[in-house]
Amino acid sequence: MINVINQLELHHIKSFMALADALHFGKAAENLHISQSALSQQIKQLEAIVGTRLFNRTNRTVSLNRAGHLFLREARLIDAQIKRSLERWQLELNGHEGEVHIGFVGSAMQLYMPPLLKKFGKKYPKIRLHLEELTNEEQLQALDKGDLDIGFMRSNQIDSNMNIKSVFEENFSLVLPRKHPITEANFKNLGQLAQERFILFPNAKSPLYYQQILNICSAQGFVPQISHRSIHGPTIFKLVENGMGISIVPNSLRDEFNYDIRFIELTKIPIKTNLFAVWNKNNDNAAFQNFLKML
Repeated sequence: MINVINQLELHHIKSFMALADALHFGKAAENLHISQSALSQQIKQLEAIVGTRLFNRTNRTVSLNRAGHLFLREARLIDAQIKRSLERWQLELNGHEGEVHIGFVGSAMQLYMPPLLKKFGKKYPKIRLHLEELTNEEQLQALDKGDLDIGFMRSNQIDSNMNIKSVFEENFSLVLPRKHPITEANFKNLGQLAQERFILFPNAKSPLYYQQILNICSAQGFVPQISHRSIHGPTIFKLVENGMGISIVPNSLRDEFNYDIRFIELTKIPIKTNLFAVWNKNNDNAAFQNFLKML
């Protein structure tokens, strides 16, 4: 069988199918744009390779025998598979088919990413997207190893082999227990909360975000007392709800329906939070290049 596979070539399959369809050497050769003798030679080669005759031939007629009928079924499957493979290759080459692996922080999925993913999926329905929620640090490691094509993160500290683009800017929001005496009506500035305990993202996991919070507090003359740290919005909200402290989060993380907490958007401060898209400069994934164009 291995010897047969090694000798069998595509032109043998094409010649066989043409003759099987026409059942006439002259017509089949004309359809293939080759001479009748060349077609006859290719059929003889094919029968020698597979070790059996595939046609019954007389001076006037050509017909398939049982082996030929069985071979025709397989030949059509092979031909169809080759066509599908070539179509898939062309689609992947042009970036219309393939896979894109995407990492993201939780807040990216609240506002920015859903419409982007929907738009991309509509334009490129044959490209499969693989999404994974990861910290900034985990995304950078995955990008470096080639496990991700792109990461959406709150960090702009990247290596020289990466590209970065700010794709979304938004305000911060203060997170308070719903019964906290500070409300949107009497809130003036963050200095009113200088004595509160704060729940923040860990510095090691999101140094840019962490430093921005310190800068916001410093502008009001105090250093925040950090009592707890978490990288997950729901955990932060649950801690605030239970009086374990207050927090400052990207405005897109707001969830006023599932927790007994209150949000005050910090619209009057100059510091904003950015969502960055980061990808490897050497990424040659054609499907990803089409994704990149939509940012």
